[in-house]
Amino acid sequence: MHRELAHLLLFSDLGEDEILVRLAEIFRDWEAGGWDRDELVRRIYGQIKRLLDLSTVCGFDQNLWHCYLTWLLVTNRNSFTQTCERVGAGDGSVNHFAKNDFAVFRRLFGFDFGPIEEDLGIDCFSTICDYRAIPKRERTYNRDVSCQIQSLCRTLENADDEEDMFRLLTDYYRRYGYGTFAMNRAFRIQRTDRGLEFLPISNIDRVVLDDLLGYEKQKEELRRNTEAFLEGKSANNVLLYGDAGTGKSTSVKALINEYYDRGLRMIEIYKHQFRDLSAVMGQIKNRNYRFIIFIDDLSFEENEVEYKFLKAVIEGGVETRPDNVLIYATSNRRHLIRETWNDRTDMEHHGDIHRSDTVEEKLSLASRFGVTINYNAPTPKEYRSIVRFLAQKQGIDMDEETLLAMANTWEVRHGGFSGRVAQQFIHYLEGLETES
Repeated sequence: MHRELAHLLLFSDLGEDEILVRLAEIFRDWEAGGWDRDELVRRIYGQIKRLLDLSTVCGFDQNLWHCYLTWLLVTNRNSFTQTCERVGAGDGSVNHFAKNDFAVFRRLFGFDFGPIEEDLGIDCFSTICDYRAIPKRERTYNRDVSCQIQSLCRTLENADDEEDMFRLLTDYYRRYGYGTFAMNRAFRIQRTDRGLEFLPISNIDRVVLDDLLGYEKQKEELRRNTEAFLEGKSANNVLLYGDAGTGKSTSVKALINEYYDRGLRMIEIYKHQFRDLSAVMGQIKNRNYRFIIFIDDLSFEENEVEYKFLKAVIEGGVETRPDNVLIYATSNRRHLIRETWNDRTDMEHHGDIHRSDTVEEKLSLASRFGVTINYNAPTPKEYRSIVRFLAQKQGIDMDEETLLAMANTWEVRHGGFSGRVAQQFIHYLEGLETES
C-alpha cells in the first residue's frame, strides 16, 4: 500500500493523519518485519475505528473500503479537481497525471488484505469490505453524502480501467464539483485557528415550496428571482418580511431542496458572524456553484451596529458582491432596525422637509434588498385550510368539525393564526395518537 501511495501525484496531498496514509505506514512496518503483533494490531484497529466512525456519519454501507476511497477522490482539492469543476477535463497534459493517479486508486480498490490478516490472525479488513450497516433513521446521517458516495462507488467498482475511471470522475467533478460543497446542500460557518470553516448541515427538512399552503404570489416571485440567478441572469437580494410563523424561513429553505441539483447551495449566517461575510465570499466566489447566504430573523436593536457590515457587503463596499452569491433574509420587521424617538434627535428642519441622518442610515439597509416579499398572517378561513391540509398530509383520521374546533382552541392559546401554530397543533395531535 505504501508503494502505491508513493506513485500519487495530483492526489498526493492527503495529509499525514489521513486513514489511508496511516494504514500505508502500518503496511510498511509489517513488511519490514521485526514488529510486535499486539502493537501492530492496535494500530490497525485504531484506523479501522476511524473508518467506521466516518462511515457512520456519512451513511456508508456494503464495501466500506471502496466507499472510503471514493470519498477521498471526491473531497480532495487539487489543481485537477478545481479545473474540472469550472471547465471540465479538456485535453490538457494534466490528464496524463490524473489517469496515473486513478490507476493507483483502481489498484487500491482491489487491494489484497488477505496476507496481513492471515499473518496477524485478524479479519477486520474482510469485515469492512463486506459490511452490513445497522438500519438507522435518516436524520442520524447525511443522506446527500451517502447517496452520492455510494452511487459513484458502485460505478467506479465496475470501471474497466483507469480510462473508464477518468471519464466517470471527470463527469462527476464537472457536474457536482469537489469537496464538501459537492456533497452537501447547506452549511454554517465557524471561525477556528485554521481560519474559516464550512460545516455541512446534515439534518435538513426536506420541505418544498408546494408544502407551504397559500402564498402563491410570494412563492412565484421567490422562484422567479432564484431561477434567474441560477441561469446567470440579473437577480436581486431578497428580503422576506411579515408576521411570525407565516412560512418565510420555510420558503427559503425549500429552495435548496428544489434547486440543489442545479448547483444551488446555502450558507446560513448569524448576526454575530457578519464580520466574516467578506471572508466567506472570498472563499466561494470562484466555485462553480450558486450560493444563497441565508440570514434568518434579521433585525437589529437600537445600539447594535452589525448592520453596517451587512450594508457594506450587500452593496457599497470597494469589492463588489460576486456574481454567484445572493443574500436572502427573513425578518418580522419591514425596515429591519427598531426605530426609536432618540433616532430623531439629529433631525434638521428645512421648511416642510424633515430629515434624520440616523433614521435614513438605518432604513437604507432594507432598501438594499432589490426584492421584498410580504408574508401576512393567514385569515381564520386560511388557517383552517392549513390545518385540514396538514392533517390530511399526516394521515390524521378525525372528524373535521372536531378537528377545526380543537384547532381554534389551540390557536387562542398559542399566539394567533399562523402556519407555525397550525403545524404545532398537528404535532400535538400526532403525539396523542402515539400515546393511544
